[in-house]
Amino acid sequence: MGTASDPVGTGLVASLARPGGNITGSTLINPDLSGKRLELLKETIPKLKHVAVLIHHDNPATTLMLKETETAAQSLGLQLQILEVRGSNELENAFGVAKKGRAEAMNVLSSAFLQIERKKIVELASKGQITAMYVDRQFVESGGLMSYGANIADQFRRAATYVDKILKGAKPADLPIEQPTKFELIINLKAAKQIGQTIPPNVLVRADRVIK
Repeated sequence: MGTASDPVGTGLVASLARPGGNITGSTLINPDLSGKRLELLKETIPKLKHVAVLIHHDNPATTLMLKETETAAQSLGLQLQILEVRGSNELENAFGVAKKGRAEAMNVLSSAFLQIERKKIVELASKGQITAMYVDRQFVESGGLMSYGANIADQFRRAATYVDKILKGAKPADLPIEQPTKFELIINLKAAKQIGQTIPPNVLVRADRVIK
């Protein structure tokens, strides 16, 4: 596996150090990064109080990510509005509910479905002038505001070394699951301008890539 969110928490493996069975690779540790994403939203909007959280349960780690997000929200004094969607026809309504709930920002959790629908999600966020945080740089490259997470390209390069080891006879059970070493904050200033959101210098200076 190259991009599992939390293989231990979802029961895929026994532990990162000793996975056991026939599964190994690398993890994105997305649940562990949930709090950091909320912190970045709070730094971007210092007076932030209400955050909508967009989820789809196709990711087994969604419950874990949501739990970590709720814990971080409590420590940051944020109120969360959980918006679960089951299909693309529900996305527009979800953004409408977020606006009615006076959400000042949105945190989009990791999901294969939401990844596929990223262009529509980015368009809805721009239309609704919602400051949105994503887990994957592809959202930002599609016009989204900002993302924070592991460098996925680096994850797959490292996973390839495990493929090589296994093909040469190594047992997956004996190969510790690797955690990411490269994280990236991507900010799209074009998107910020479209929604009227100023990115504070203390956030902008930490960006690994800025799209102008």
